[in-house]
Amino acid sequence: MFRRLVAAAVAGVLIAGLGACSGGGDGHDEGSDYSVDVGKDSGSAAGEPRPDTAATADAGVFGLRDEVRHRTARTARATRPHMTKKCTTTTRRVRHTTSTGSGTKRRSRTWYSTEHSKSCKQVRKGTETYTRVVRPEQWCVSLDDVGGDTKRDDVWYQVGETTYTAAVGTDKHARMDFTPTGSGC
Repeated sequence: MFRRLVAAAVAGVLIAGLGACSGGGDGHDEGSDYSVDVGKDSGSAAGEPRPDTAATADAGVFGLRDEVRHRTARTARATRPHMTKKCTTTTRRVRHTTSTGSGTKRRSRTWYSTEHSKSCKQVRKGTETYTRVVRPEQWCVSLDDVGGDTKRDDVWYQVGETTYTAAVGTDKHARMDFTPTGSGC
C-alpha cells in the first residue's frame, strides 16, 4: 500500500514537471480514453477515465443546434383479462338476550334479528382489448460542438416539448443551452 502511494507521488511529480516544461494545463493521453490532470494534486491522475460531462441527463448541455426530430407515440392493440366485481350477500340470524331483576324475580327476554353482509371480490370474466403504448412520444434535438468540444458533433438529446418548439424556431447552428430529459433518439 505504501509503495503504491510513493509510486503515485513520484509519477505525479514527474507529470507536473513535464507539464511545466510543456506549458501546463490539462493534457489528454492520445492513444486512450484517459485524461492526465497536470498540475493537480491527485494520486491517480493517469489511471481514471475521462468523465463524460454531457452524458448526465440532469446537467445542462450547450452546443450548436443541428437537427430536430419529432417521434410520434407508437401504440399497439393488446388483450388482457377482463376483471369484474362479483358480490355475494349473506344473511345471519342473531340471538339477543336481556335480563332484568334478580333472584326469583329475574326475567330474561330473548329476540332474534337478521344481519345482512356483503362480500365482493374481483373475478376474471373474458378478455378485453386495449391500446398499449410501445414507444412514448419523443422530441429530440441534435447538437454540434457539444460543451464547446468541436469534435463532438451530431449528439442527440431527448427534450421537452417547449425546448423542441424553441429549437424549431431557431436557425441551424444557433447556440442552444438546455437540460435534456434523456440521451439518444
